[in-house]
Amino acid sequence: MTVAVETGLWQLDTTASTVALRHKTMWGMVTVKGTVDAVAGQGEVSAAGSATGTVTLSAASIDTKNRKRDEHLRGADFFDVENHPEITFAVRTAELRDGETVEVAGQLTVRGISRPQPVTAKLTGASADALTLEAEFTVDRAEFGLGWNQMGMIRGLTTVTSTLRFVRAQA
Repeated sequence: MTVAVETGLWQLDTTASTVALRHKTMWGMVTVKGTVDAVAGQGEVSAAGSATGTVTLSAASIDTKNRKRDEHLRGADFFDVENHPEITFAVRTAELRDGETVEVAGQLTVRGISRPQPVTAKLTGASADALTLEAEFTVDRAEFGLGWNQMGMIRGLTTVTSTLRFVRAQA
């Protein structure tokens, strides 16, 4: 499948985009799953075909379907949403490779700490007015100051899965 992505400004379609998290806990016996309910973003595709942009997540909107756990995640042990309400992924470059593979060089910022985050995404749909990217990558939460780990229960990496649909921005 070879597709051409139209140049110009693009806006995240929040109604058709999802971001989910999963992490092993209880010494690897339980997988905690969650969604991020408030996601925003925009980007620009240059005439050369590369893209830049930003995806912003509301840290307070992380929902694991467990109120007590979600309150703990919003607190100072984890995301500290009072001081750091947003998680951002700034796309420095995104380049379409073999017709559907998109190599993304980005910067992930959590709790005010920024780290390079490469991502390989898949372009699953593209037209003149919309494009959809799917990606899955892992994050080491300790690199972002999320080191709380009572009795060593939380191990390994957090997996982030996203489906992001962008529509052409209105001029």
